[in-house]
Amino acid sequence: MKKILAFVAVALAVISCKNNGSNTQDTAEWAPAGDRIMTEWGENLDPANVLPEYPRPQMVREKWMNLNGLWDYKTINSDGKILVPFALESALSGVGERHEPDQQLVYERTVDIPASWLKQHVLLNCGGIDCISEIIVNDEYVIKHKGGFTAISEDITEYLHKGENDIRIVVTDNTDESFHAIGKQRNNNSGIFYTPVTGIWQTIWLEPVPENHIKNLKITPYLDLSTLTVCANITGEAGEVEVEVYDGKSKVASGKGEANKDVNIKIAEPRLWSPGDPFLYDLKVVLKEGGKKVDEVKSYAAMRKVSVMKDGFGTLRIALNEKPIFSFGPLDQGWWPDGLYTAPTDEALEFDIRRTKELGYNTIRKHVKVEPDRWYYHCDRLGVMVWQDMPSGDYYCGSEWSNPTTFIEGEEPETRSAESMAQYYKDWMGIIDQLYNHPCIIMWVPFNEAWGQSRTVEVVNRTKLADPTRIVNHASGGNHVNCCDDVMDFHNYSENPVPQTYPYPNHIVVMGEMGGLGLAIKDHTWEADGWGYRKIADGKALTDKYIEYVKIMINNVDNYGISGAIYTQTTDCETEINGIFTYDRKVMKFDEERFRAINEQMSHSLD
Repeated sequence: MKKILAFVAVALAVISCKNNGSNTQDTAEWAPAGDRIMTEWGENLDPANVLPEYPRPQMVREKWMNLNGLWDYKTINSDGKILVPFALESALSGVGERHEPDQQLVYERTVDIPASWLKQHVLLNCGGIDCISEIIVNDEYVIKHKGGFTAISEDITEYLHKGENDIRIVVTDNTDESFHAIGKQRNNNSGIFYTPVTGIWQTIWLEPVPENHIKNLKITPYLDLSTLTVCANITGEAGEVEVEVYDGKSKVASGKGEANKDVNIKIAEPRLWSPGDPFLYDLKVVLKEGGKKVDEVKSYAAMRKVSVMKDGFGTLRIALNEKPIFSFGPLDQGWWPDGLYTAPTDEALEFDIRRTKELGYNTIRKHVKVEPDRWYYHCDRLGVMVWQDMPSGDYYCGSEWSNPTTFIEGEEPETRSAESMAQYYKDWMGIIDQLYNHPCIIMWVPFNEAWGQSRTVEVVNRTKLADPTRIVNHASGGNHVNCCDDVMDFHNYSENPVPQTYPYPNHIVVMGEMGGLGLAIKDHTWEADGWGYRKIADGKALTDKYIEYVKIMINNVDNYGISGAIYTQTTDCETEINGIFTYDRKVMKFDEERFRAINEQMSHSLD
C-alpha cells in the first residue's frame, strides 16, 4: 500500500518549482557563476551532457536513465535553474550561492518514465547529497536520508504512474553548526578549510530492476587459498547466483551458490594486483529463480592481499601480497575551483590520479572526503593504493584532549553525544560497506588530528569487524590511544619530517602528513595571495626543498622504521597554496623530472 505523505509541513509546504516536463532540456540559460579560476574541463563543460558515465563501475546494469542536468531549484534567497550534480555554492551549478543554515534547498524536475519500466521496479539512486535530504515523488513522501557521503538507492515504483512524474528533493545543511560529517567544509572558510557544499553533488539516476534483484555485491580475495569470494545480496528471500570470472574475453573461473551467501571461486595461478601491475578480473553475476535468469550485473575484482609483516630487522611494515611496500603519495583533498566537491568531468576526476602515478607515487591519502565510485575505479585500474579517511564531523570534540606524541593510557574522555556517535557509526559503516570491493583501498582512517575523535578503541574494533582484510590507522596525527589497531601516524610539517618519538615496536610507523610547501602561481590562485605551511620563492627552490624532505625520509626508513609517508598535497585548495599542482590543474609547480626521480626512489625504498 502506498505511504501517504505524512510530513506535510516539510514536503508540501516547500516551494513548488515545476520543470519543463521533458528529459530534453534547454541549456542556453546556464552559465558558470562567479569569476573565480576554473579548470579547462569546467571551461569546456557541456551542460547538456554532464558526467554521462555509468556511476557505479562495480555493479553495472545496461538500462538506466541519467538525471544529471538542469533542475529547478529554490532557496530562501533565489530560484531558477541549477546544474546537477554541482553543489549550490559551486560555479558550475550556475548559482554560486551560499546556503543558509536551517533553510531548505528544493530541487524539482519531471521525468517521463518508459512504459516498459513500469512493469518492473524502478530505483532512484544518488551517490551523494549533502547533508540531510528528503525525497518526494508525485507529492508522496518517500525517504529521509542523513549524511552527505553515503549513497542513496530507493525503490520508488509505488509512487510512479504513466507519463510525467515529479521528483522533488528537499535539502537542509548546517555544515559545521551540526555534528554531521563535513570534512573540510566550514561556514567561515579560510586557510585549510573550504567553502561549504550543499545539495546533490554526485550523479543521480534511475534504473529498472526485477522485483527480486541484486542489491549489492561483497567481493573478497583470499590469496592464501587462491580463492575469490562473491556474495550477492538480494531483495528477495531466495535465489541462485552464478558468477563468471574473465581475463579479458577468456573465462578463467566460475562458481555458483545461494544468494545472500558466499560463492567461493578457485582462481588457478591468480595474477596479483599491485601498483606495478594493476590487473583486474571482469565479473558477470547472474541471479536466477528456478533456473531462469532474473537479474544480471557486471563487476570486476582483483586478487591482492593487504597485511602487516616484519622485515628482516623485525620492523613492522605495510605488506602488499606478502611483500613489504613503502606507501608514498600525496594528501588528496578532492576539491575543484569550479565544481567544489564534484569534478567537472570523468576525465578531470581521473587526472589527479593519473598524474599522481606518473609522478612516481604509489599511494593517495583521500583526506576527510569520500569520492564518487568512479574515482576508486580509476585508482583500481591505474594501480594507486588508497588510505581512506572518514570525513570528520563534530570538529571540536576530541581536539580538546589532543596529545599526539604519546599513547593515551586508561579511560578515554567521552567527547561526542550519543546522537552524534550514532550518526558517526551509521556513516562510517556505510562508507566501509560501499567501498569494500575496491582493491585500491589498503587502509581505513577513522579519525584525523583528533577532529571529532571519540570512543577510539570501540571504533577500531568495529572497523576491524566490518573489514578484517585491511589495515586500520586509528587517528592520523590525532590522539594516539593504546588500542588494537595497526598504525602510529604522525603529522610533522617541520624541516625534519620524522616521528616526534620512537620506537613503536608493535605498530607500523607512518608520516600521515608532511611537507606543505607553498608557492603561489600568478593567475592561477583562488585569491591574490595564499596560505602555506612554508612559502617558497620559486619552482627551483620548491623542488630543492621537496627533495631535501624526501631524502630525510629515505634516510630514516630504517632508523625510525617509517613505512609510509603522505605529502601535503595534490593541488592548491582555495586559499591554501601547498599543491603540487595549482587549483585549476593548469600548472605543475615542480621540476617534474627531478620530482619523479626522488619519488620513485622513495616508493621503492623497501624493494
